[in-house]
Parts: sequence; structure tokens; C-alpha cells
Amino acid sequence: MFDTMTITKVVGGACGALLIFLFGNWAAESIYGFGEKGHEEATLAYSVAGTETEATTAVAAAEPAFADLIQVADVSAGEQTFGKCKSCHKIDGKNAVGPHLNGVVGRARGSVEGFAYSDAMKSIVAPWTEEEIYTFIKAPKVYVPGTKMSYAGLAKPEERANVVAYLASLK
Repeated sequence: MFDTMTITKVVGGACGALLIFLFGNWAAESIYGFGEKGHEEATLAYSVAGTETEATTAVAAAEPAFADLIQVADVSAGEQTFGKCKSCHKIDGKNAVGPHLNGVVGRARGSVEGFAYSDAMKSIVAPWTEEEIYTFIKAPKVYVPGTKMSYAGLAKPEERANVVAYLASLK
């Protein structure tokens, strides 16, 4: 099948390629890296004061208010968007990777029988409101640090409002 010399050439070629990659990485970090251990703190060539804060404020201001969005939310569009959630959450009263979401609006957090919630989620005593769900599904790990929910979240405010309207329609 393969002789010893062919195997040696393949392994040597792979090792050589790895060494070249590692050397290139080391050289690039030496030239372009800054702020590493053993090196003095580098400064940027230029900085613009206040742009990060202004950009964050502009993004927050650009997002419509929840009260406005929920008034025009579309339940059927929310049901369609909920398709992204179906791999972990069921609406038939049975738990899956996540707890079932029947009657989630107004339900106490961490209260679904038979589901093992994270300590972070169990520590919040307030019940789920529509606005709380809206905020949570934007970025679950930011809203409840330590939650077991690994989903990154829904970025579009309209999609979140539609999903909340859909969940509110489930009893």
C-alpha cells in the first residue's frame, strides 16, 4: 500500500507546514502585537475621544421602544420566527433542552416542573413579563449571566416583539 518513505514524506511535509505557520504567527505577533505580557503597554497611533460612547448611545436610541413594537407585533410572524427556538423549546407542555414555553408570560422564573434551571435563572424571583422576555431574548447570556441558554439572541427588535406576542398567545 504505502511504503515507509512515502509516509515519512507526508508526515515531514505536515510538520514543516505547521512550523512555517507557527513561525509566521510568532513573527506577526512580534511586529504587530501590543499589550502582551513581557512587553510594555503600547498605545494606539491615534484615538478619537468619545466615539465609542456616542456610537453606543446612537444604537440604543435607534431601537424603537418596546411599548411601540408590541402594539404592532404580528403573532403569525412571531410563530414563524419561533422556528429558531424550536430546537430547544417546545410548546406542547413538554420540556426539551430548554423548558416548555406554554404560558411563559406571567409565569415565575425557574418554575417549570422537571426542568433543571441554572442557579442564575433560579435566583431571579420576578415573573416573566412580555418586556422581560423581549429583553432576555435579545442576548440571554448578557441579561442573565450564568444562564444555561446558549442561544446568542435575536438582534432585530421587530422579531423579538413578534416572538413575545406569539408566546403571549400561548396559554
